[in-house]
Amino acid sequence: MLKWWKIVGVILVLYALIGGLLLPVPQLPILMQSIRNLYYHVPMWFGMQTLLIASAIYAAKGLINKDLLHDIRSEAYAKIALLFGTMGLVTGMIWAKNTWGAYWTNDPKLNSAAIGMLMYAAYFVLRNSIEDEEKKARISAVYNLFALPVFIVLIFVLPRLTASLHPGNGGNPGFNSYDLDSRLRLVFYPAVLGWIFIGFWIADLQIRANKIAFYKDKDNA
Repeated sequence: MLKWWKIVGVILVLYALIGGLLLPVPQLPILMQSIRNLYYHVPMWFGMQTLLIASAIYAAKGLINKDLLHDIRSEAYAKIALLFGTMGLVTGMIWAKNTWGAYWTNDPKLNSAAIGMLMYAAYFVLRNSIEDEEKKARISAVYNLFALPVFIVLIFVLPRLTASLHPGNGGNPGFNSYDLDSRLRLVFYPAVLGWIFIGFWIADLQIRANKIAFYKDKDNA
């Protein structure tokens, strides 16, 4: 049976997809029609960050309660977060090509995002290198709890301390600072909420699959 937030997530994402393409947008210098990518690129990062926080919360629960089911949830949230981060990078590269003339520039925000993604990719390499389930859960949880604050520093702190092309970093104003047109907000905020809900829905499916595999291996042991 579908939970209410799953239905809301589908409705909001459909609204963002359709509204993002059809509703009028302000004609900002350089950005022009590419501003529509705001509805897709940024919500992916919001979804990723929310899922990473959920992953760290369950990692901490797993360390405290020593329950492998918490590790299953923590891994699933991190996996879907990495998926969202990948989509955020791809949409960001497409946007960069249209506004900066290149898919990738030597920008601190972009480089920090790439480092953060590689850091969480290493999390899964670490997990796959450990066979004992309890040891895997414990070491992965510790890594996860250290990775989240480092990721936050990479994404939110370091880019603001140096020159950056990215809006809201390195002295550049964010969209809220120079855009007074509320039409962007009418689609942007529902898109953020919708993609977060969809992200947790996908993670929930992953958790169910992992639980089935977990109990199956437990029965065969």
